[in-house]
Amino acid sequence: METQRLVLPEDLNHFGFLFGGRLLAWVDEACWIAASLDYPHCQFVTIGMDGVEFRHSVRQGTILSIHCTKEKEGASSVSYKVEVFNRRNPGAPPIFTTLVTYVSVDDTGRKRAIR
Repeated sequence: METQRLVLPEDLNHFGFLFGGRLLAWVDEACWIAASLDYPHCQFVTIGMDGVEFRHSVRQGTILSIHCTKEKEGASSVSYKVEVFNRRNPGAPPIFTTLVTYVSVDDTGRKRAIR
């Protein structure tokens, strides 16, 4: 799955760069949507992001492209590889990558099989 985000003034820190936490929220949301579309009968919660490292700063007006690809499926969990690119700089390496893992839960918050 792929989605885009426009970096607006309210997304910036006091130095004029994108807040890292804002990008993490966008990544989590994009992956959650991907997981929910892949497994529409499941209720997912985030259990982890691996290797959070911001490789390049991002300025206002940047259009980000967030790519989510399913990497691993377990009995009650699923993981997605995420790559974030500057949409206006095709061919450039990603500005951010991580692996996001979700677990399927029931209404009481207990793990539930995804199949």
